Amino acid sequence: MFEEYILNPFLNAVKQFGNRNAFCIDGKFHTYNEFAGYVSTIQHALSLKKAGNGNIGIVVNDDIETYASIWAVWLQGYAYVPLHPIQPIERSQEIIQQAEITIVIDSSSQSKITGTDIILSSELEIISDLITVVETSPDSLAYILFTSGSTGKPKGVMISRKNVGAFMRSFWQTGFKVSEEDRCLQSFDLTFDVSVQSFIVPLTRGACTYTIPHDQIKYSYVYGLLEDHKLTFGAMAPSMIRYLRPYFNEIEAPSLRYNILTAEASPLDLVDEWANCIPNADIYDFYGPTEATIYCTYQKYNRGKDNKQLNGMLSIGKAMPGVEAIIIDDDGKPLPANQKGELCVSGDQLTPGYWNNPEKNKSSFFETIHNGKTERFYKTGDSCYFDDDGDIMLSGRLDHQVKIQGFRIELGEIEYHAREYFKGRNAVAMATGNNVGNTILILVIEGKESNTDGILSYLKTKLPPYMIPSGFRFIEQFPLNASSKVDRIKIKSLLNL
Repeated sequence: MFEEYILNPFLNAVKQFGNRNAFCIDGKFHTYNEFAGYVSTIQHALSLKKAGNGNIGIVVNDDIETYASIWAVWLQGYAYVPLHPIQPIERSQEIIQQAEITIVIDSSSQSKITGTDIILSSELEIISDLITVVETSPDSLAYILFTSGSTGKPKGVMISRKNVGAFMRSFWQTGFKVSEEDRCLQSFDLTFDVSVQSFIVPLTRGACTYTIPHDQIKYSYVYGLLEDHKLTFGAMAPSMIRYLRPYFNEIEAPSLRYNILTAEASPLDLVDEWANCIPNADIYDFYGPTEATIYCTYQKYNRGKDNKQLNGMLSIGKAMPGVEAIIIDDDGKPLPANQKGELCVSGDQLTPGYWNNPEKNKSSFFETIHNGKTERFYKTGDSCYFDDDGDIMLSGRLDHQVKIQGFRIELGEIEYHAREYFKGRNAVAMATGNNVGNTILILVIEGKESNTDGILSYLKTKLPPYMIPSGFRFIEQFPLNASSKVDRIKIKSLLNL
């Protein structure tokens, strides 16, 4: 499926639309022929090296070489592991070590990565017309995304070629029509799985992908792209749209045909207002954990009509084609309509599991009889129920995970590093809303109030920017609940969070 829905359509787009634009990066356009030249050059450099287990690190800058590196890795039969250039180098080195990476491709002028074989992609001499497809198993990995982990170390979600191929097949079956005439937004970090959809869709249809430079304010740059380049297709996080809200009366983007809202729950009132800015767009709410490959359920927004919502948030709809969804109780038994439990999903999009983490695999996946056969399911950690029509209503999280800028964060990872800094002193990370309604992080520290410059500087060496607390609060002694555990609800109440 990977070849059928991804590699072959991409190669056909290069052949058919070579002189059309494939990318607009920081205002500069690159044609499909030019992009193919970068891909073949990097693939050739990669073919001259021994790749160990086939996991290739890519420092994900916003440039043409980085996107070319992803396709070169895939064409060579390997998997890529994104390493963000602005995350702490210690975190990147931890990921390299965990994934047993021996080769890193980096388009930076000078790589910060040490201890591995580095391909400086921006220094390679362009070699055209050497693209080949190295055959590999559908079960081979396409990428590994390292997400936040409660133990203080990131955990790697493995996504196979079959997973990505199944996702693309399902995505097109939902009814999207994209052609070489489309102009598509790629607004997500390449360490985040929605970015994969955001560049695969246009590059397999001959369309142009518009990216956002790392040093730009994301929401204002998107505003400019919508206005200046008349974008027609784009996936966005509701949190980014919230930042645009003060400018809704100025925004008019009639060229946008499709708008996907994803990465977090979608507030209905926000979508109602945003819909007026994009009057000709079909708007979809897509839901999906990384473990189920990008999206696994979807709901189309009904303009001018009632839309299903729970606590002001749009329904996440029904499972995509090829995906099965059930809701289970605490004993793992499927629940009927209108009974709340944990949403679980299965199908060809389901990850093989976590990289070298059998304990996490055991706790997150289970097998059960479904529709007369044994199916493997993933427990999403989301509290949901089916309504009478079979639509899924999302209530919230069952654990201590939150979404920040679309990234799923384990609060325990922040707490781990805080306790490490304070040498055992207790700290609790809390999620709360800011003045525009987006989620931010507050670190609550047990003890008397003190200067926080030290802990802030320390956390910046351990965590990516989206996991750094926006503020710090102090409580001399944490309240405990009946189970003698820290009472997070009481702490929130005490601090009015």
